[in-house]
Amino acid sequence: MDYDYESALIACARGETYALESLYALESRWLLGVCRRILRDTSLAEDALQDAFLKVWQRAHTYDRNLGSARGWIYTVVRHSALDLARKGGREISQEDPHALLDEPGHREDERYGDAFDIDRCLEGLDDRPRESILLAFLEGYSHEQVATTLATPLGTVKSWIRRGLLALRDCLS
Repeated sequence: MDYDYESALIACARGETYALESLYALESRWLLGVCRRILRDTSLAEDALQDAFLKVWQRAHTYDRNLGSARGWIYTVVRHSALDLARKGGREISQEDPHALLDEPGHREDERYGDAFDIDRCLEGLDDRPRESILLAFLEGYSHEQVATTLATPLGTVKSWIRRGLLALRDCLS
């Protein structure tokens, strides 16, 4: 049976704590991984996740089914919390040993997200700058021009990094 994320958000909006608890129990491991990929620091990722679930609790009433799925809304809140923390801390996207995240307990326990694990593994195989470019473009939604500005790198170089990185990801995932 599929979990009803929309009903959980409606219950959160009514102040029913069990709904937030069930969302957290179901999604926290996967969403913590999202935060780790952005922040590259487990402690900061935990802070971002806690902040995100507080925002989910406080803003559940703002969810609009016409704008997307409830699960997508939750994911967006979490992603934005992690990105906000990354910006405030002035952190670069990749600073930690890329293999450290793979060694953490529970990282591979939930096989429902096997594809996400494969993508993570393949992303970790990329050089730092191409990986940063891809994450900024596809995770944060930056244009190529914004990525170039953020990384203080010529636009053509950023486009090459993204193209070669995506080709490497395709090869790795096939």
